Amino acid sequence: MKKVGLLGGTFNPPHIGHLIMANEVFHALDLDEVRFMPNANPPHKQTAGDATNEQRAKMVELAIAEASHFKLELFELKRGGVSYTFETMQAMCDNEPQTDFYFIIGGDMIDSLHTWHQIDELIELVHFVGVNRPGTKAETSYDVQMVEAPVIDLSSTFIRKRIQTGYTLDYLLPQAVEAYIRKEGLYGATNATQRD
Repeated sequence: MKKVGLLGGTFNPPHIGHLIMANEVFHALDLDEVRFMPNANPPHKQTAGDATNEQRAKMVELAIAEASHFKLELFELKRGGVSYTFETMQAMCDNEPQTDFYFIIGGDMIDSLHTWHQIDELIELVHFVGVNRPGTKAETSYDVQMVEAPVIDLSSTFIRKRIQTGYTLDYLLPQAVEAYIRKEGLYGATNATQRD
């Protein structure tokens, strides 16, 4: 069986926290690959200057370009609409019966796992892998395999705010992603790069 990690999210934008989390799980569980799976955002919910589904996919592609064990998974973007993890995983398991999926979640998601759509059925389809996040308990009655990883208090929201203030983005996200954000003028970015 192929062992595949899945890291879902908006990736709006992807940052080093996502990469570290995926890499730590990849090595800890000896996976064959980790796929980054952007979820679909309805076009009518996008605000001016926000990234489209295509732009978010492109940023993930740029972020993982140098890591051969990372892949872009477009399943939810191609499907469109609201995606329940259970429905996504049911379809992916049907498509790839020779694959064991390891669904990677942060501490905040672990705390709310009991609220997930059809969680009892979902837990039968995938192995949940948890990584701690600052300010979360990471506690659940469900079976979640915890992986120790450096805890970085970084979010896409923080990065978007940082872009709006024009302050440095150095070491917060891959340079190729920053260059793309500036070229596309996402999140109110300009072409100027702040270095102080």
